[in-house]
Amino acid sequence: MAKQRVLSGVQPTGNLHLGNYLGAIRNWVVNQAEYENFFCVVDLHAITVPHDPKVLAENSYAIAALYLACGIDLAHANIFIQSHVRAHSELAWLFNCITPVNWLEGMIQFKEKAIKQGDSVSMGLMDYPVLMAADILLYQADRVPVGEDQKQHLELTRDIVTRFNHLFAAEQPVFKMPEPLILAEGARVMSLTDGTKKMSKSDPSDQSRINILDSPELIQQKIKKCKTDTERGLSFDNPDRPECRNLLGLYAIVSGQTKEAVAIECREMGWGQFKPLLAESMIAHLAPIQAKYQEVMLDRAYLESVLRNGREKAEAVADETLAAAKKALGFSLPL
Repeated sequence: MAKQRVLSGVQPTGNLHLGNYLGAIRNWVVNQAEYENFFCVVDLHAITVPHDPKVLAENSYAIAALYLACGIDLAHANIFIQSHVRAHSELAWLFNCITPVNWLEGMIQFKEKAIKQGDSVSMGLMDYPVLMAADILLYQADRVPVGEDQKQHLELTRDIVTRFNHLFAAEQPVFKMPEPLILAEGARVMSLTDGTKKMSKSDPSDQSRINILDSPELIQQKIKKCKTDTERGLSFDNPDRPECRNLLGLYAIVSGQTKEAVAIECREMGWGQFKPLLAESMIAHLAPIQAKYQEVMLDRAYLESVLRNGREKAEAVADETLAAAKKALGFSLPL
């Protein structure tokens, strides 16, 4: 029986942080042998907000290298850069022409980011979920790893499947219906400066996050300065202590312990005792990832071969899907 197919990706907008790793990539690695995986660097999504063209390409290579460093196995996965497969842009345009505008105007993430950008908000930002739908559906993905903030986008993808197949492919559906792949552990890693907010690249303060490539000294500094409270004794139980719950959760993951074991270990601790323990465990957890990343980045020929092979395999699937969609829409296909 063929394995189910999984599609996911990360934007090349700066360094990956613990939220990206623990909430997404780590789970990809744990489950990768169960699926046929397509993991892309979504550089087309990265330009839906203001970006620096001088670093976009290099950041894309860096994210691909981090995929490998975090444990993505090429025996189970294909790694490629989104813009290298032209079918992404073309299918997104086809979907644009059948997607009602009011579906996009109601997207929560668009509303939030549009407020921040004001008059400079781009059409691309509104259209982001349509491109995401194209990413997923090009590969006929069975499952899509999503966090809470992406569930609405996946629902729109499913709406597009229903609409396309109903209007143009009722007798022989072109697209299959993707299902969410939601894994709870580490799904929401919170900011170091505000335990009620998700850790994010877009936060202007680098102090709010631990980046995967942060030096041991910087990790120690960030943990030492992170927001805590005045209570002694650390516990997961009190919802009014969001920073405590977040930091204990991080410690459980990076130390490889259960929450129950951590709760017992830390119940009598103060922050002065706990913070060095968390920093030490985090540094040890990230050290092999950082070493592997440096190894991959120094072997550019190898990294380029990984991306080239990934693109070729992705194109073989994507082009077949695109051709079926165009045929359903009535286009003449190249002779």
